[in-house]
Amino acid sequence: MNPSKPKKYKSILSIDGGGVRGIIAAQILATLEHRLQARTGNPESRLADYFDLIAGTGTGAILACAYLSPVKPHIHSARFNASQVVDLYVKYAATIFNETFDHKIVSLGGLIDEKYSSTEIEKVFNSYFEDLHLKHLLKPCLITAYDITKRNAYFFNRTSAMDKPSADFFVRDVARAATALPTYFECKEIQSFSGVGYTLIDGSIFANNPALCAFTEARKIFSQQEPQLRSLPIEQLLIFSLGTGLPKTQYTYEDAKDWGLAAWSKPIIDIAATANAETVDYHLSQLYENIGKSNQYLRINPELPIDIEADIDNAEPENLTSLKELGITLTEEYEDKIDEFVKLLLATV
Repeated sequence: MNPSKPKKYKSILSIDGGGVRGIIAAQILATLEHRLQARTGNPESRLADYFDLIAGTGTGAILACAYLSPVKPHIHSARFNASQVVDLYVKYAATIFNETFDHKIVSLGGLIDEKYSSTEIEKVFNSYFEDLHLKHLLKPCLITAYDITKRNAYFFNRTSAMDKPSADFFVRDVARAATALPTYFECKEIQSFSGVGYTLIDGSIFANNPALCAFTEARKIFSQQEPQLRSLPIEQLLIFSLGTGLPKTQYTYEDAKDWGLAAWSKPIIDIAATANAETVDYHLSQLYENIGKSNQYLRINPELPIDIEADIDNAEPENLTSLKELGITLTEEYEDKIDEFVKLLLATV
């Protein structure tokens, strides 16, 4: 990309929730970053250099925060490359999803308390994000959460954080709140820098696939940057949407007809997340197809192979390896479409 010429398109990277299955998306993005580096001849380029907004839910929120984190608050270069982000998952997944004997006893195996203690995941976020603020992130973002006290969706975004302390938070708190999936981790109480408090859980309950929310946010903020536009034309917007795999778990009538609250607790999270992701994909794919711009919307979300465990907390080494290998395989399967999308990302006016 010629830095002296403006980009032809604004671009969105959107990443679904899915726990450890985020490795699939992270590995695809590591390959994408390498291709961008090769195409531009710049080995130091990062994903944040080419995407104008990054959105994430759950594990996707962790990825968004990682790709957009600067080295230091006022040093505008990325703290991590995409391969380092893959390593984060491989290194810490087993620590985060560690159901200790003591916690298992106290929680009665997850029946009266969350399955996992939040201690380890908070240590990881503290280590990786330190004292970074949301306003320090390199590009606009959209990270989903849900406020269980005010009973409304909450969207973390850098644009608002830069304008007012009431919308600015520690990035480590943003990541923690955005991954507080009910039954797995306890809800998170956080405060903005103006002292406003929120009690939040993972946004996957309403936007496991945040691409449509990101689409709306992008059209709003980019139009504000160009006042002559009431709303950014869809034709000027690219979306790269990554899922974390479609579970093959099937629920039959005979299985489900007598389920009560306890039996439904896990399947309903799985079903709701999958249904949301598919609905968002349907709307966006139809939107771009109807204007003859299908190549400007790329969604990758494969069915999980039989040898990959669908559980979002399966941090066994062999499962993590399989997830990483699936990400590599997908980049090969989608090679032509990814290359075409790279050309659009690098296109100038």
